[in-house]
Amino acid sequence: MGMGNFEDLYQNMFATYKDVVNVKQLAEMLVIGINMAYKLVREKKIKSVKVGREYKIPKSEVIKYVCYNQ
Repeated sequence: MGMGNFEDLYQNMFATYKDVVNVKQLAEMLVIGINMAYKLVREKKIKSVKVGREYKIPKSEVIKYVCYNQ
């Protein structure tokens, strides 16, 4: 998938979500449970940054996970 395609995906996938999401929003985006969302983040399958007690997840990392992890 070329860079142009990723930019298109970024503009269209999860368009209603902000550029940075939390774990609850991640679970909504992927239609998974909150525990599975935490597991993906803790196991670094989706890159994130921990700020205090909360994980911040760039939307671009969610899109990469969806597109490149089959």
